[in-house]
Amino acid sequence: MAGALAGRRVVLGVCGGIAAYKAVEVCRRLVAAGAHVTPVMTRGATRFLGEVTLSALASERVQTSLWSEADPIPHTRLGQTADVIVVVPATARVIGSYAAGISSDLLTATLLATRSPVVVCPAMHTEMWEHPATRDNLATLRRRGVHVVEPATGRLAGGDVGAGRLAEAGTIVAAVERVLAPQDLAGVRVLVSAGGTREPIDPVRFVGNRSSGKQGHALAYEAAGRGAQVTLVTTVGLPVPSGAEVVRVETAADMEKAVLDRAGEADVVVMAAAVADFRPKASSAEKLKKVDGVPELVLEPTVDILAELGRRRTPGQTLVGFAAETHDMRARAAEKLRTKGVDLIVGNDVAAADVGFEHDTNRVHVVGRDGFEQDTTLIDKRDVARVVLDAVVSIRQRPTSPP
Repeated sequence: MAGALAGRRVVLGVCGGIAAYKAVEVCRRLVAAGAHVTPVMTRGATRFLGEVTLSALASERVQTSLWSEADPIPHTRLGQTADVIVVVPATARVIGSYAAGISSDLLTATLLATRSPVVVCPAMHTEMWEHPATRDNLATLRRRGVHVVEPATGRLAGGDVGAGRLAEAGTIVAAVERVLAPQDLAGVRVLVSAGGTREPIDPVRFVGNRSSGKQGHALAYEAAGRGAQVTLVTTVGLPVPSGAEVVRVETAADMEKAVLDRAGEADVVVMAAAVADFRPKASSAEKLKKVDGVPELVLEPTVDILAELGRRRTPGQTLVGFAAETHDMRARAAEKLRTKGVDLIVGNDVAAADVGFEHDTNRVHVVGRDGFEQDTTLIDKRDVARVVLDAVVSIRQRPTSPP
């Protein structure tokens, strides 16, 4: 399944900071996503990272000079042919030169010679990051449409801890994907649930399931990348897309309240969470002791959130449910579609190898109320998210009809 980066030409600019070594992982991820990556290193960057490393991982060898005999105007060629330029790490010097329009090396000249989108990923010591000159230069770049991936707070060179640490590779690649992705959900309010709920037996034990939340978080990232206003209700601590509203929950009751309280304002609701079907009727306030014998565990059903969403759906709202099954998956997905009042059901056989719970991959059967049907091969969960949201976009582009 082709993503936003497949076949796209990416100029990867690397500046002279200690975080330059992290550009290696960014490069690897970009290439793995199908991008054609051309690395451009400043002279300072070569003091921290060898050219051979990036040349070996990228689609072309590293370029460092404006005065290459093989290409008399390399900055113009790179700037005009790039689909996106991403600078990892972006030092205070390069940010300042770019904002001031000073083309003192191949990278800054390329940045000035492009009309393609630019993503800069600052990394520097806290004092430099917080300096008024740096803040003003970034404000200037933002006004011009440059995308800035904010640095994190964490351990810095020299052992200090503070703001200025380069964002993680996954965050950077996701930002590049968002820039290149089709904005077919721009302005659409998308509510996604993710993860498995935990129903307490006592303060340390619970009834739960093996859901990792990876599929729900992949859906949230994909929706955000396509321009949606995302609300993510999740039980897990996985990374979340920048700008999303995140609601942390634990139990089925928590999930029920969080989702139903927000669903009325959503244009699209995707129930990817694995909500427990049953919970202990009573939970002990103290840890149960083995010496006291085996407790009687009486279960009661939880609220069927998906069915309740179907009953409460608002005009024009698109509802998506998931069916994780261990047998008769296709029949059970079709039955769930018929009885829950939703537009799409995504079925997957969690008994199969490398599929569903806890895995990075999935193989799904997507079936729609309008007769839509699609089966995928074993693919990454982000690719599954693209399949699902492609179907959602298709539904929303058609004339509405009653459920």
